[in-house]
Amino acid sequence: MEHKTWTTIDKTSWPDGPWQSEPDKEQWEDDATGLPCLLKRHPHGGHLCGYVGVPEGHPWYARTDEEMGYPDVHGGITYADVCDDEGDEATSICHVTETGEKVWWLGFDMAHAFDLQPAMIRYYEEHDLRPSHIDGETYRDVPYVKAECAKLAKQAQDAS
Repeated sequence: MEHKTWTTIDKTSWPDGPWQSEPDKEQWEDDATGLPCLLKRHPHGGHLCGYVGVPEGHPWYARTDEEMGYPDVHGGITYADVCDDEGDEATSICHVTETGEKVWWLGFDMAHAFDLQPAMIRYYEEHDLRPSHIDGETYRDVPYVKAECAKLAKQAQDAS
């Protein structure tokens, strides 16, 4: 799978932070397992989401997280579906392949308790809000999401 990145979201109204120079979508193949991986930025919250694709025939294909034994990944599995190949390549949850293979995407997000969502900072400022929990929030950046993808890919490999 070709390694590709896209930057599509206007972040000019967001405060300074690592998100300003990060891609909004990235696709790569996990080095250890060969499974396809994606990260994608949520357009409204600004947080990142991570995805690992498993092929048809894999024990996790078209399964719920309960049926998968609740894989250990940040916040748990919050997304499971086939490629959105009808969507725009730069923003959809799908990857570009030369073979046309379809995978089942297992996703997780960085929008849980104590996860900082960059776009929400601006929202809080605009509405003169300062939730007490925001000072304890942590932005989960690209290296963090990639590490979680690798962890999930390894669990998927071990399940097959």
